[in-house]
Amino acid sequence: MTGAMIDTVLMIAFLIFAFYLSQGKGAFLLSGYNTMPEEKKAMIDELSLCKFMSKIMYGLSFCIGLFALSELLNQQILFVVGLALFVLLVVFAVVYSNTGNRFKK
Repeated sequence: MTGAMIDTVLMIAFLIFAFYLSQGKGAFLLSGYNTMPEEKKAMIDELSLCKFMSKIMYGLSFCIGLFALSELLNQQILFVVGLALFVLLVVFAVVYSNTGNRFKK
């Protein structure tokens, strides 16, 4: 039961962060963007980057919700599905955001 509560708190934190990013704010919280020099930041479309990352965060929140549901229902398959989706989303986000100059102005 404690694990489900921790997962739920983490999911809520991810949802809040996702909502904040979906408003086009919070780019300073994205570590790769945050560490860029000002000249490079000027070449990035901050709004589209925030929107993309908010969608990823909503997806990760769903995965964490599956973790909590797995503990509540005592169904290991939900955890496995959530973990597989989590890993796939992270890999997709890294590859998509770092190829093709998608967020350049």
